[in-house]
Amino acid sequence: MRTPPPQVLLLGSIASVQFGSAFASKLFAQAGPGGVVMLRLLLSAAMLLAVSRPSLRGRSRADLRAAVAFGLVLGAMNWSFYEALDRLPLGVAVTIEFLGPLVVAVAGSRRLLDLAWVALAGAGVALLAVRGDHRHISTLGVTLALVAGTCWAAYILLSKRVGASFASLDGLAIALGVGTLLVVPAGVIEGGGALVRPGVLAGGLAVALLSSLIPYSLEIMALRRLSAAAFGLLMSLEPAVAALAGVIVLSQPLTGILLAAVIMVVTASIGTTVAGRNAVARAGDAARPSA
Repeated sequence: MRTPPPQVLLLGSIASVQFGSAFASKLFAQAGPGGVVMLRLLLSAAMLLAVSRPSLRGRSRADLRAAVAFGLVLGAMNWSFYEALDRLPLGVAVTIEFLGPLVVAVAGSRRLLDLAWVALAGAGVALLAVRGDHRHISTLGVTLALVAGTCWAAYILLSKRVGASFASLDGLAIALGVGTLLVVPAGVIEGGGALVRPGVLAGGLAVALLSSLIPYSLEIMALRRLSAAAFGLLMSLEPAVAALAGVIVLSQPLTGILLAAVIMVVTASIGTTVAGRNAVARAGDAARPSA
């Protein structure tokens, strides 16, 4: 069978991870964010390790260090995001978290236009903090979402490196195992005995499939055939899809403030991506010899 286009793979990843996050938050009351994220990573790692059976033989130290770093970032990103999600609506959490990949998109740029896009996104997040419904906005939650965004930025940088160095999904399997070890203490403390309840285990398995195994696998496959510009353009939809998942799954209100913030962040991300792609195209044209 032919592999679907990378754009389709990435869109599937975005929808899967955001609706998976919405379902995950329903388990927080029973196992806590730490317990849910531990089940998510543990079950994802177990399934992927059983399927891929990665071998460490013949791997360079640089490749192994990249896989371990990727795993630590995965664990920290998911843990901090779930803790933020326990304190913020889904759309708000993802909108704030999205600052991480946006900063990566403009890192190193000296164009004033890119700084303007970052300012627009920052203004959208500030709008949530200043004018949002403070019954649903937690300072700690905002801080945790920013931590998750920082980890997301590192994830983008490491995922392409790991995807290029390891065949199939071996690197991801190793990384999920490392990430699981990182969150075990928080998972045991917050989840306790609830972690072995059949209902919680079943929910954890569903979250593992929707939020880890399916989206990460799709992303790594898509990144092998997708340019950085196209990846950034499609990832711009994350906050909008998150807000939609919050409305459909969690019955969270889509307020005017949240809608405005999402539009500002999505516009900034699209603008950054399109401007960057045009700059690369112009540089390519200038480099071509004249006839």
